[in-house]
Parts: sequence; C-alpha cells; structure tokens
Amino acid sequence: MSLYEIAFSGQLLPGARLEQVEANLSKLFQADAQRIAQLFSGRRIVIKQNLDFAAVEKYRQAMERAGAQVEVRPMPVDVEEIELAPPPVEAAPVPSESAAGPQPLKVAPRDEYMAAFVDVEAPDFGIAPVGADLQDTRAPVQTPALDLSQFSLAPLGSDMSERRRATDVPAPDTSHLKLAD
Repeated sequence: MSLYEIAFSGQLLPGARLEQVEANLSKLFQADAQRIAQLFSGRRIVIKQNLDFAAVEKYRQAMERAGAQVEVRPMPVDVEEIELAPPPVEAAPVPSESAAGPQPLKVAPRDEYMAAFVDVEAPDFGIAPVGADLQDTRAPVQTPALDLSQFSLAPLGSDMSERRRATDVPAPDTSHLKLAD
C-alpha cells in the first residue's frame, strides 16, 4: 500500500488573490491568522503525511478549491520497516475445537495499526441468545435476626415533633398594648 504526504510552500493557483486564499485556508483548517501566516513563509510545510491515495486526493482538491497550489509526494519506504513488518494474515477458516479447547479466531488486519495486534490471542466469547440472563447468579442474602420489640409506632395522625417541656410557656398576649407618640 503506497502512502503519500501533502505539502504547501505558499504558492497560489493562477488568478487567486492572497487575502482570499488566506481566508479560505483559515476556514478550511479552522486556524487563526498567525498559523495561516506561517503557511505562507516560503518554506515547504507538510500538511499531512501517511495518507492513502484517496485521502491525499481529498486534501489536494480541498486546498486547490481554496486557491493554494499543493505538492503531493509518495512517502519514502524504509527497508527496515518492510523487513520488520509482520506478514499479512489471511482470514482463517472457522476454528474447530480440538482436545486443547476452542482455538482463538484469526482475522486479517484492516491496516498497519491493527497488524500490531495479529499475535494477540483472545477467546471468541460469541453472543448470548435473546432473553439470556447475563447477570451472575448470587447466593440469596439472609436477613439479619434483629430484636425490634423495644420500638413502637405512634398512632395515626399524631404529632411527631418534639414533646413540649413544662418550662415552655406561651408568649404573653401584647395585642392590647399601644405606643404613645
């Protein structure tokens, strides 16, 4: 699989105005004016790398619609990477159970990242049928033996607030008193 990089060196497409291209790139990359100004420094700046052809083509078209002339290059292939890369794994047939038990399922990796997990052995747990109880069974909880005989219930409609003390005396009636000017 060939990988590509897309780079920009500040070149504009014929007929494009600098201010308009800067505004378009600012919208495209959702970046502030300072970052966009760095793109127009004259240096070659790699926008994105390790892209497949379809992805790099999308970037190229979007940048050209904005008015920027971009450069697409294939990524250099490292010889050591090729030698160290695991061989691609083809999809294995459905494993049969042997005397050692069920065998892990081997699947072809979808990309380089997933290829790192080729040698991971994981059991195939499958899917439970509809309506199956997935909760682990627990032993029933025994209720503790409590003696509640010292407690009683208040009668229905009773006042549950604190009991009045004998020292609690109602406030005197001062409604008949008046203030003189």
